[in-house]
Amino acid sequence: MSATGLDVFDKTLQTTNIWLDEIMADLGPDRRIAWHILGAVLRTLRDRLQLGLAAKLGAELPLLVRGAYYDRYRPAAEPEKTGSLEEFSQHISEELKTIRPVDPEDAARSVFRVLARHVDLGQSAKVRDALPKEIQALWPDSVGVR
Repeated sequence: MSATGLDVFDKTLQTTNIWLDEIMADLGPDRRIAWHILGAVLRTLRDRLQLGLAAKLGAELPLLVRGAYYDRYRPAAEPEKTGSLEEFSQHISEELKTIRPVDPEDAARSVFRVLARHVDLGQSAKVRDALPKEIQALWPDSVGVR
């Protein structure tokens, strides 16, 4: 029997919980914090991708996660320029300032690992390759590890 009455909602809840469980395994057993981490890193990532690539990544996300990804989105012709890991980390920290302290690089590593496991291998590689080398270093060694 369906928990929500709609298979599409049941599937997105199940998939989102799998993603949150993986983040909690890395960063602690608080689902609310894992949700904040997922959204903060995804939005920070989104704002640094070209519009088309950002939309393609969004299409790969579970429906519920996609809502967090597009929250406060203002598409621009040019993505934000993040040349350094420090700037990228600072943006994540700003997004996470309402929760317990979480290292922004650990947060990014955890979410990037989830993306590498669950997003199409080719799409995951395109997203990683669009980032500056410093930020790419946070991505797991093997993109698409499932």
